[in-house]
Amino acid sequence: MNKVMKAITTIMAVVLLAVFVAGCGGSNEEATGGNNNEGNQQKTITIGASILTQSHPFYVAIKDAMEKEAANQKVDIDIAVADQDLNRQISAIEDFINKGVDAIIITPVDSDGVKGAIMRAKEANIPVVTVDIKANGVEVDSHIATDNFSGGMIAAEAMAHYLGEKGDVGLITYPEVQSVRDRIDGFKKWAQTYPDMKIVTELPGRTREEAKSASEDMLTSHPNLNGIFGFGDDMAIAATAAIAERKSNTIVVGFDGLEEARKSVDQDNAFKAVVVQFPDKMGAQGVINAVKLAKGEAVEKEIPITPGLYVNGKGFVDVKVENDKVILELE
Repeated sequence: MNKVMKAITTIMAVVLLAVFVAGCGGSNEEATGGNNNEGNQQKTITIGASILTQSHPFYVAIKDAMEKEAANQKVDIDIAVADQDLNRQISAIEDFINKGVDAIIITPVDSDGVKGAIMRAKEANIPVVTVDIKANGVEVDSHIATDNFSGGMIAAEAMAHYLGEKGDVGLITYPEVQSVRDRIDGFKKWAQTYPDMKIVTELPGRTREEAKSASEDMLTSHPNLNGIFGFGDDMAIAATAAIAERKSNTIVVGFDGLEEARKSVDQDNAFKAVVVQFPDKMGAQGVINAVKLAKGEAVEKEIPITPGLYVNGKGFVDVKVENDKVILELE
């Protein structure tokens, strides 16, 4: 009898131990994340962004829009400012690659010079989005920018309007940047439709100081110059200052259309019209596309954003570019 009781006791002890171990096993699974929501959370997406400069309000607006959209998307964004230095931009992109970011956004300092860095990012399987300025000789995953060629055509039509469709015109350029090349090419193409409006000089002016010097040189070498097209707000404002100092009758058409430029257009001076970009839309869309690419989702390769036009005495006016023709409501 004692042997039977001992056997029963032993069996009960084994059963109780098994139940206990099973219970502990369930608790341990929970402790190690079996049903832990926190353990199932995905890694936060990190985007690296290299911005051409922060000395220009246009790129400040792009940066601010990127940061705002990144917060809205609940992703991290690491922004490096190149200060118009190609080597600094390349170094920042390589740093993003080494950190293993999920996507890279670039506003290139040099459309040709940035090619190698983008290729290295692609080799690391990191998607690349360019904003505002194209990269040449390399394919990126998405490009968001103003339709700069159409914008140049709009600028030429505005110039023709204010010059009565005739006169000598000078262009302030930035040949290293593809978006500026596109504006200049668009301007030239549409200017050709006015046989009596001729482009007589082109000079680079990458900063406001350079543009002021370029404008002075134009006015000296072409004392009867009728118009200057500045590829950006700083260039147009610099040209306006040079014209005022010379007391010339030359008029100015610009491009970008941020607040300082629009205020200048509203004044009684040489600055008559400015093509208006929307940097906030570009910056936000750059982040939206970068996040989609980081998640493996498809995006559009090209997202052109049509610019507007702001003119003296009227503010924003209706603009249409259809079938290679520009229609402005300026009357």
